[in-house]
Amino acid sequence: MFVPGLQLSRAFYIEAVRPLLGDVRHSAARIGSGSGSEVLGFDTPRSADHEWGPSLEVFLSPADAGRIPEFDRHLAEHLPRTFHGWPTHFESVEGDHVGRMAPTNGPVRHRVGITTVGTWCADRLGVDPRPGLRPVDWLALPAQALAEATGGAVFHDGLGELGPLRAALAWYPADVWRYVLACQWRRIAQEEAFVGRAGEVGDELGSAVVAARLVRDLMRLALLLHRRYPPYSKWLGSAFAALPLAADLDPVLRGTLAATVWKERERHLCTAYEVLATAQNETRLAAAVDPTTRPYFDRPFQVLKADRLADALLAAVTDPAIAALPRTGAVDQHADNTDLLTDPRRSRAVAHAALARER
Repeated sequence: MFVPGLQLSRAFYIEAVRPLLGDVRHSAARIGSGSGSEVLGFDTPRSADHEWGPSLEVFLSPADAGRIPEFDRHLAEHLPRTFHGWPTHFESVEGDHVGRMAPTNGPVRHRVGITTVGTWCADRLGVDPRPGLRPVDWLALPAQALAEATGGAVFHDGLGELGPLRAALAWYPADVWRYVLACQWRRIAQEEAFVGRAGEVGDELGSAVVAARLVRDLMRLALLLHRRYPPYSKWLGSAFAALPLAADLDPVLRGTLAATVWKERERHLCTAYEVLATAQNETRLAAAVDPTTRPYFDRPFQVLKADRLADALLAAVTDPAIAALPRTGAVDQHADNTDLLTDPRRSRAVAHAALARER
């Protein structure tokens, strides 16, 4: 019978892994990339076909790091081959790096990652946040990586390091948050008039494509306004559905996507714009802005003129280094390649290069 992955991994640690670690001081958790569905709480029976099963991360102190190979072998030799009916052995799928649970008669190729907190940060985030992050470091971290690092669960923190680490990543500093929100509104401002412009010339397909892009950006904006890191596309709708305003916005956004004529798309989008502009005013991150829509200059299109929201947020930024940044935003606001957004080391290089190029 399927159980949520976090529940399975917690029991696996308590009943099977912890007894094999002896008296070594350690922490244990299920966090980080490579475990997105269960860490974000979105796993289902379908998840069990790959990268899912009895697994967790064990963290040792730097003083005990030399014992990692020893513990890895010890677990391989002594872990049970099944746990609560699930294999603890993983095999590669068709030569890929993806792992799938499989029976075995030999040592267990387990998914208990043994590491140190510093090494884990370098591998999973590309930066160690514990000394503090610069604005550019925050912007180089994909929201997916931040969601996975702060999601999941800590089962034991004997080192006392995971709590502070996750607290340091819990949410953007206020000025970084303002900047990221401003850049998200800027994305909307760039295309909000195109729904009508494409439709006006008879390009309903083009209008629908623009509207779908705006729906995606509005969903991400809603998450950002509610202090939730937007996950990448596979889980965006699931994360959005958990927001307090999703019940009101869901039918509006669905109406946008279902519309067959541009004026209907525009009408639904304008409702969504006003809801989210009001939500921003309620955060008090910036001076309140009139949340009502209006004509796009002298053209027959109704828009929010979302740059007004972006400008208000940037006017409230007090850190001159952030105020001077180009309005491109965090890495996943100007790139949407999944390989990039699930590999913070790659995204770090891309984000740094983009910010340096545009300054």
